[in-house]
Amino acid sequence: MKRLVIKVGSAVLTENDSVALERMSALVDLIAELQSHYEVILVSSGAVAAGYTKLKLDRSLLKNKQALAAIGQPVLMKKYAKKFDKYDIIVAQVLVTAANLNKADDIQRVRNTVDTLLENKVVPIVNENDATATEELVVGDNDQLSAYIAKMADADMLVILSDIDAYYDKDPRKNDDANVLKVVREIPQEELLKDVTPNNVFATGGIVTKLKAASYLLENGIDTFLSSGFDLSDAKEFLLHGNHAGGTLFQA
Repeated sequence: MKRLVIKVGSAVLTENDSVALERMSALVDLIAELQSHYEVILVSSGAVAAGYTKLKLDRSLLKNKQALAAIGQPVLMKKYAKKFDKYDIIVAQVLVTAANLNKADDIQRVRNTVDTLLENKVVPIVNENDATATEELVVGDNDQLSAYIAKMADADMLVILSDIDAYYDKDPRKNDDANVLKVVREIPQEELLKDVTPNNVFATGGIVTKLKAASYLLENGIDTFLSSGFDLSDAKEFLLHGNHAGGTLFQA
């Protein structure tokens, strides 16, 4: 059975300083359907936003952001667990740090845990352990984290569900004639060096971090599919029916 890593970002999972429950439900519905075809690992943002619903702290301060993540992780997991429960699917929380992903022994332990969960039809929900991460030793954003997890887990593909529905030949927000690049086999270096421009107050990425994640996986022979997290029809058509209607495939 093929193995997928699905990454969903804060821009998709949050709305009005809260967790976007309808979008979370749609994501859970999709993963439940995918489980008959794939082993699925979920890399989920949203912990800071979930924490912010409980305690309004200034998110610009690192210590506050870490505290909000610590508050929000169990809140987020509880919401996921409740939604997966209707499919009798168990979920598991897997928190990692950059240090874990830089040590062979730690990588193997994480891999063993994830393999065991997948063998038992459990959905691992992975996030960075923000509460203990330091500025000097941090993965940085969940696009990068999901790419590292995809490589670590020998996944066949990373699927990034985002507020960005595809990779365009120019910025579609500024150019009406922007065209979707449906299949990309190489990402120009200058694209990877552009400034990060997150579109959401809880987000840390933007198209640049997605391109960096895809580039890293291209170098390691793993495909990445980028599509909308607001409307999952493109992802569903591609993953379940092999129909590439929308979104971008970064093909290794």
